[in-house]
Amino acid sequence: MAPNPPPVRRLKTYTGSQGYVYQYYFVGKRPALPDDPEAPATEFVFDVTSDRKLTYAVSIFLPDSARAAWSQIHGRPLNDAEQYAAVKLRLFRAFDELEDLKTHGRRLTIDAGLLEEALSSLGVE
Repeated sequence: MAPNPPPVRRLKTYTGSQGYVYQYYFVGKRPALPDDPEAPATEFVFDVTSDRKLTYAVSIFLPDSARAAWSQIHGRPLNDAEQYAAVKLRLFRAFDELEDLKTHGRRLTIDAGLLEEALSSLGVE
């Protein structure tokens, strides 16, 4: 029996406010490694390119503490789609704000304030 082919990656495009056009796709998520300074957290990994030649990984960490704070305020846990939406908005914010994402944006974090801001901008309560 042949192994399953890898999933088809959906390459997406985002034009940052500084004029760079980024292409990215979601690689996956995993618990942050125990010795990672962001742990305990969920690490969301994206492959990103701004020149179609060099692709690099960008990790966005959603700390358990930020998720717990949001849940306490809103009286329910975040679902997977809401977590992904917040993470993607964090990625877009980096695209908009960082001049050199490859050098300065390979490890991004969503704190409780950013999580609240991202989700409320989407109407998630």
